[in-house]
Amino acid sequence: MNLHGYLPSLLEGSLLTLGVALSSMVLAMLLGLLGALAKLSRWRVAKAVATVYTTLIRGVPDLLLMLLIFFGGQVLINNIALAMGHEDYIDINPFVAGVLTIGFIFGAYLTEAFRGAFLAVPPGQREAGLAFGMTPRQVAWRITFPQMFRHALPGLSNNWLVLIKSTAIVSVIGLHDLMTRGMQAAGNTREPFVFYTAVALIYLGFTSLSELLFSHLNKRLSIGVRRHSL
Repeated sequence: MNLHGYLPSLLEGSLLTLGVALSSMVLAMLLGLLGALAKLSRWRVAKAVATVYTTLIRGVPDLLLMLLIFFGGQVLINNIALAMGHEDYIDINPFVAGVLTIGFIFGAYLTEAFRGAFLAVPPGQREAGLAFGMTPRQVAWRITFPQMFRHALPGLSNNWLVLIKSTAIVSVIGLHDLMTRGMQAAGNTREPFVFYTAVALIYLGFTSLSELLFSHLNKRLSIGVRRHSL
């Protein structure tokens, strides 16, 4: 496959795409944990906020949210700044906007994954930890969270695979990611098939390596766990 010297550019875009994906995943996991704890709490306000968050975000297209946060958010921030007497125009960094949007979106999906994982941990184990004199924090850190993470791993893996592909939407806000670089190279050389195939292979490489990593992680976390045969 002749890339006409655009390989370094595609590799730079790949690193940027990976940076967006990893940063977004960290934010999504944080929001997912908070959302899951809110849905499982006895506080009705927290439950309501988490429910609205997951329902709204999962019902709106990702591209629309990206445009809304980047362009709409930029207008909102500048209007607020102008009202406070700041006259210089404020630009939102495309990388930051992309990470916030994708993290915000997938936080809603991970909320449900983590909620189900928390419910899969037998409550008797938490009660046994407290009976042995462990503090609630020790119970959470040593009993609940390790088991919750094992139960959440399949959902976490699926969401990561979708997230890393969804990073392609940041190309619409001017970030020079892998997709943008591939589009530029395809336009300059008039060989769209070659460069879009190259981009697809790079994404496939990311997802394939991710599946191997999650498979290895699942085996490590399943050590000592008895599997019931059907």
